[in-house]
Amino acid sequence: MGEVEQRTTAGSRLGVQENAGISTLEHGQKMPTTPTGKLISIKVQMLDDAQEAFEVPQRAPGKVLLDAVCTHLNLVEGDYFGLEYLDHKKIMVWLDLLKPIVKQIRRPKHVILKFVVKFFPPDHAQLQEELTRYLFALQVKQDLAQGRLTCNDTSAALLISHIVQSEIGDFDETIDREHLAKNKYIPQQEALEDKIMEFHRNHIGQTPAESDFQLLEIARRLEMYGIRLHPAKDREGTKINLAVAHTGILVFQGHTKINAFNWAKVRKLSFKRKRFLIKLRPDANSSFQDTLEFLMASRDFCKAFWKICVEHHAFFRLFEEPKPKPKPVLFTRGSSFRFSGRTQKQVLDYVKEGGHKKVQFERKHSKIHSIRSLTAKPSEQHSEVPKQSCSFTYGDGADSPAVQSCRQGKELKVSVEDGGHHTSPSLKKSPEKEGRRLDGAVMEAMEEEEEVAKDRSQHSRSQTQQPSTGSLTGSPHLSELSINSQGGPAMTNATLSPNLSPDNRQASPLVSPLMNDQTGVRTDDEEEVRRKRFPTDKAYFIAKEVSTTERTYLKDLEVITSWFQSTVSKEDCMPEALKNLIFSNFEPLHKFHTNFLKEIEQRLALWEGRSNAHLKGDYQRIGDVMLKNIQNMKQLTVHLRKHTEVLVELENGIKNSRKLETLCRDFELQKVCYLPLNTFLLRPLHRLMHYKQIMERLCKHYPPNHVDFRDSRAALAEISEAVAQLHSSMLKMENFQKLHELKKDLIGIDNLVIPGREFIRLGSLSKLSGKGLQQRMFFLFNDVLLYTSRGLTASNQFKVHGQLPLYGMMIEESEDEWGVPHCFTLRGQHQSIVVAASSRTEMDKWTEDIQMAIDLAENCNGPTPEFLGGSPPDTKSPEESTVDQESEDDLNASRTSLERQAPHRGNTTVHVCWHRNTSVSMVDFSIAVENQLSGNLLRKFKNSNGWQKLWVVFTNFCMFFYKSHQDNHPLASLPLLGYSLTIPSESENIHKDYVFKLHFKSHVYYFRAESEYTFERWMEVIRSATSPASRIHVLSHEESHTY
Repeated sequence: MGEVEQRTTAGSRLGVQENAGISTLEHGQKMPTTPTGKLISIKVQMLDDAQEAFEVPQRAPGKVLLDAVCTHLNLVEGDYFGLEYLDHKKIMVWLDLLKPIVKQIRRPKHVILKFVVKFFPPDHAQLQEELTRYLFALQVKQDLAQGRLTCNDTSAALLISHIVQSEIGDFDETIDREHLAKNKYIPQQEALEDKIMEFHRNHIGQTPAESDFQLLEIARRLEMYGIRLHPAKDREGTKINLAVAHTGILVFQGHTKINAFNWAKVRKLSFKRKRFLIKLRPDANSSFQDTLEFLMASRDFCKAFWKICVEHHAFFRLFEEPKPKPKPVLFTRGSSFRFSGRTQKQVLDYVKEGGHKKVQFERKHSKIHSIRSLTAKPSEQHSEVPKQSCSFTYGDGADSPAVQSCRQGKELKVSVEDGGHHTSPSLKKSPEKEGRRLDGAVMEAMEEEEEVAKDRSQHSRSQTQQPSTGSLTGSPHLSELSINSQGGPAMTNATLSPNLSPDNRQASPLVSPLMNDQTGVRTDDEEEVRRKRFPTDKAYFIAKEVSTTERTYLKDLEVITSWFQSTVSKEDCMPEALKNLIFSNFEPLHKFHTNFLKEIEQRLALWEGRSNAHLKGDYQRIGDVMLKNIQNMKQLTVHLRKHTEVLVELENGIKNSRKLETLCRDFELQKVCYLPLNTFLLRPLHRLMHYKQIMERLCKHYPPNHVDFRDSRAALAEISEAVAQLHSSMLKMENFQKLHELKKDLIGIDNLVIPGREFIRLGSLSKLSGKGLQQRMFFLFNDVLLYTSRGLTASNQFKVHGQLPLYGMMIEESEDEWGVPHCFTLRGQHQSIVVAASSRTEMDKWTEDIQMAIDLAENCNGPTPEFLGGSPPDTKSPEESTVDQESEDDLNASRTSLERQAPHRGNTTVHVCWHRNTSVSMVDFSIAVENQLSGNLLRKFKNSNGWQKLWVVFTNFCMFFYKSHQDNHPLASLPLLGYSLTIPSESENIHKDYVFKLHFKSHVYYFRAESEYTFERWMEVIRSATSPASRIHVLSHEESHTY
C-alpha cells in the first residue's frame, strides 16, 4: 500500500487534494454497507491512458469501485461515466454496480477496467463542471484515435485543431508541426496536418475550457458521436449494427444510420437467447411490424446490449432511479437486472442545488491552467462554463454590478458562479445549444462545399470586453425558454433571397422582410456614450417606461381619432349617431394624454439634465406627476364607461351594413392598423391596468421614507379604484372582442357571437382519420368544440369541418391504443374523434381546458350550438343587396363570397398558431393585454456585425418594429408564439450588456436593452408570449358574459 500511495496518481496529476472527493449518491442517501474483510487491488485505466490501482473489499459491489474512482478524481458528475472490461468470453461489458465485483470478474488482479463515458447527453451544455467536459473531450480524442468517431476530413481537422489548442495554446507553426509529429490523433493524420494548422490559426486566445466546449459542440453534431456499434442481423439475414443513444435505439448499415426507434415508440425491450426483440407501440402510419427481431452473435452479446438499452432508457427518460422489484417466493422469470444510480434529472438537480466544494485541477498536456473556485455558496447555481469576458452577477436590489476581474490568454482564468434563483435572471453567460464562435470553420466541417469564413473575433479580443449575460434556465431539463433544435449548423454569412429562409425553402409568411434584412446596420458607440450619462436610479427607468408606453398609447388613439375618422369621413357609410358615439369619446382622451405625455417628457428632461434642480433631486421623481394626472383622469371616466357601448354598436353597424363592413375590413388592411380594429377600441381600458402595474413597481422600489413614496402610493390607490370599477366590463368586452375577431378568421359559421358564449382556447392539433394524421385548427368555447382546416383561398380563412357539443363529452388518453404520442380521444354523444398534440405540455393544456369546459356545460343550460345551419335573415338594407351569388360548395356560409375572397391578414394569432403548431388560451390573451411594452432596442442578426437601433412595440404576442417612435406604421413584425427566449451563450461572442436572444428553428435575433431594468422588463413581457399559461381560469356561470 505504501508504494501505491507514493505513486503518481490521476488525482495528483490533476492537482486534486486527496480524500476531498464527493459521492455520486443522492443528498441524504447513505453509502451501501461496504463488506469488510480482505482487500483486493483493481487496476483502472483513466481517460488520459494512465493506470491507477484501487483497493476495495473483496465482496464489494461495483458501485464501491466507481465511487472510489470518482472520489479520486473529485468528479461530481460521475453518473455519466462507467467502468467497462473484457470478460472471460472476450465480450466488452459494463461493470454492474449492484453485483459484487468478484462475481463479475473472475481474476480481478489480471483485468484492467477502463473508466470511460457511458451516457452521452444530447447537449454538452448540460454538463455543469469543467472537469466533466474535459473528460468528455478526452473521450472524443480517444474515439477519434481508435476510429470509432468517424467523420469527414474537414470535421476531423477541426476537432483536432481544438485539441491542439487546448494542449499547446495559441498557434505557432513550428511548435504545431513538432506537436503533430509526436502525437497521432487520427489514422493517416499526415494528410490533414495543413488543414489542422489552418483551423488552429483561428483559435488564438481560446482557453482550454473553451476548446473543450467547442470540441464537444462539433462532435455532438456528428452521426457517430457517442455511438458503440453492436453487430447483428435482421430477419432477412442482412448484416447491420445496433446502437443505443439518448433518443432511443438506432440501426446502422456500416457507419450509416438507416433507422431509429425513439423511446416513445418502444413499448418493450426483451431478448430470447440470441434474439433481441423490440416491441413497438401500434402506429397506423407505420409500415413496421408490431415486434422487430434482430439476431446477434450469442446470448451474452444479446444480453449485454439489452442491459445497456435498459440503462440508457432509465438514465435519460426517468425522473428517479427505478425501485427494485420484490423477489418472487418460488420461481423467477426473466432477468432481475435494473438500472442503478442517479438519472440525468437527478444529477442536474444535485449539481444545480450544489453546496459542494470545487478544487483546482491541471490538465495533463495543457500549458494553460484552469482554476475552479474553491468555495461556492449553497444558494448558487453551479454552472461552470467557458468564460471569456467579465461576468456580472446582479443581486436583488443591487444598483450596480460587482465586477469580477478577468484574465485572458495564458493567464489564470477565474470562473465565477452564477447567482440567484432561476426566476430572476442573472446577467451572466452560459453555453446554450450553440457552441462558441460557430464560424465558417464549423460550417465547412459540416458541409465541405461551403466556403470557410474567416474568424472575426481576433480583433475584438484585444479590446476591453463588456459584461455578458447568461442563461435563464434553472430547470434540470431545458425549459421552454431554451428549447432549440439540434439540427444542422447555423448558416454562414451568405446572401439570401428576400423570399427564402436560410435553408433555401420558401420563407414563412410570418417572417417580415425587415427581419431578414441585414442592411441599415449602424454602430452604437454614440449610444454607449449617451447612455452612460443617464441616471441609474430604477425610478428613472420606471418613469421612462411611462413615457415610452404613453407614446405608443397616443399613437393607438390616433388610429381612431385621426386615421379611422379620416377614412369614415370620405365614405358615407357610417350613421351619424355611431360617428358621434365613437369620436366624441376618443377625442377627449387623445387631448388629455397628449398633455400628459408632455408633462412626463418634461420631467424626464429635467431628471436627465445638469441643472441645480437635478443635483438637489427636486425633479428626480415621478409620483407627483402621476398622482396629478390620475386624479384629473377621473373626469374622463364617463368616456371610459362608454367604450363597451362603442364596441357593441360598431359591431352591430358592421352586421347591418355591408358598406361599413367593407370599409372596416379595408381599413384593417392598412399598415397603420397593425392590430384588429376593435382592439384599438379597448386600448383606453387596457391603459388603466398599465398605470396600475407601473405604480405598483414604483411603490415596491421606493422605501417608505422616500420623498416620492407618498405621492406614488396615493396615485396607486386612485388608479386601483378606477381599474376595479371597470374590470368587470373589461373582461366581458375582451371576450366579446375576441369572438368577433375569430369570426373573421372562420367561414362556415352563422352565429358564433351569441349571448353566454365564452372563448377558452384555440390552437393546432392533428386529427386522426383514414388518411392518417391531418393538421386541423381547433376552437374551444364553453359549449362547443370546433375543428377546421385552412382554406386555399386568398382570404386564408379557416373552414369549419365539424363541431362537438361539450355536453356529455368524455376525454380518454389513447396513446397506447393508437400508438401516437400525445394522443387523446374525445367521445361526444353523436361523434368521437382522435387528436394528437405536438407535445405533452400542449396535450395537458387541451385536456385540462376541455374537461373544465365539459364541467361548465354540464352544470348550466348553455347555448345550443347550431353553427352549420342556414343563414339568418338578411337584415342589410335593400340598396346593399347586390352581391355575388354563392356557390353550393361554400358550406352554406352566412357571409358573402366578397368576404371570403377578400384579402385577409395572414399573421393573426390564429394563423401564427397554425404555422407554429401551438395554442393559446383566453388567459394568455388576458396576460398579453397586461404585458405590453415599447421602447428603443438595438437589434442584431445572427451573421451581422453591427447593431441597428429600432423603436419596438410589443403587444398581442408580437414585436412590431419602427425606425422611430414618430413613425405611423411598423416596418415589420415578428410573432413570438413558438419562439424561444434565452440569453446568448459564450459561444456567440455577444460581448454586450443586457442582451437577449430570440430563436425559432433557423431564425435567430439578438436584442439589446439600455439598462438592467429595461432588460428585465423586456424579458418579462416576451416570456409571457413565448411561455403561454398552462392553466386557465374562466368565469363561472354567474359571471357569464351577456350582450
